[in-house]
Amino acid sequence: MSHPHTTPTLDQLRSAPKVLLHDHLDGGMRPDTIVDLAAESGYRDLPADDPDSLRDWFAAASTSGSLPAYLATFEHTFGVLQSTEAIARAARENVEDLAADGVVYAESRFAPELHLRRGLTASQALDAVLAGTREGVQGVKAAGRDVDVRIIVCAMRDRGAFHDMATLAIRRRDPGVAGFDLGGPEAGNPAARFRDRFHELRDAGVRLTIHAGEGDGVESVRQAAVECRAERLGHGVRVIDDVDGDTLGPVARFVHDHRIVLETSPSSNVHTGATSSMADHPAPRLHRLGFAVTVNTDNRLMSQTTLSAEFDHLVRLHRLTWPEIAQMTTVAAAAAFLPPDERDDLHSRVVTWHRQLPSTAR
Repeated sequence: MSHPHTTPTLDQLRSAPKVLLHDHLDGGMRPDTIVDLAAESGYRDLPADDPDSLRDWFAAASTSGSLPAYLATFEHTFGVLQSTEAIARAARENVEDLAADGVVYAESRFAPELHLRRGLTASQALDAVLAGTREGVQGVKAAGRDVDVRIIVCAMRDRGAFHDMATLAIRRRDPGVAGFDLGGPEAGNPAARFRDRFHELRDAGVRLTIHAGEGDGVESVRQAAVECRAERLGHGVRVIDDVDGDTLGPVARFVHDHRIVLETSPSSNVHTGATSSMADHPAPRLHRLGFAVTVNTDNRLMSQTTLSAEFDHLVRLHRLTWPEIAQMTTVAAAAAFLPPDERDDLHSRVVTWHRQLPSTAR
């Protein structure tokens, strides 16, 4: 391990063990897989028929600055994920691609309700993603790389199946299921409408993250953090709107003092309009103010990114340092929805790696 320079390079970032808390499985698919699955399933609505053109289409369609427009691109990914075989393949490849980027632990979000068009039940869809994930982990480990990937069951706030998905998360206490999430268009779909159900989830021992502070502002963050008892906020970057210089408003203070983890995703946050530009992304500032900040990918296909690339953006534009990368990564490890012993092992592994960096790199 050699890191002679204070400023990390992209190759060095790829070599670092990384923890990814916010990544959507169907938002990270390979374009060639989408093309294959469309041909196999008879899905005829792809905007392009070859992988390179399809990759370019996703990149162009996902950068409008609108969360609803960004979410509309998913019609084509979950459109081809309507069989157990297709879901399992996507899950297996998801693990392989994360491991190739040096991710050692990831939580992949999966919304079973989006995969029921051709007769699958929600439990069957969940079984398929768990089977594919386990196959991927086994394959990667057999090839000599250490990786662990768990699934977060995601309910869509605008589709009417929230209570069914919450029941699924409570009943299916599979070790591969890490927790529960609320996704979908944030504005006009307040998390607080499900407050009592979120409390039931927490009381049942289900770990909870909620998309908030991405497509809507501080009030959305308040509902998720204060009313719904979220341990982590999906993105959460709009909490910066409650910060004036070094002075924190009441919502920002609550999030800060309760160490509610922000799952920021720089490229995606720009593409959905949650923040104006990468140069203005609030993750480094929030980190330096003492918030529990993590860096994530959200949707690797739509944003044409990897976790290493996300850190690289912050290094180049915000002078993020190795110690700050270490701090954000250890925050992510400590916030993983794992049993305590496994979480402690992950945290120790990350801390040990960064402590071995030469002093010139720290």
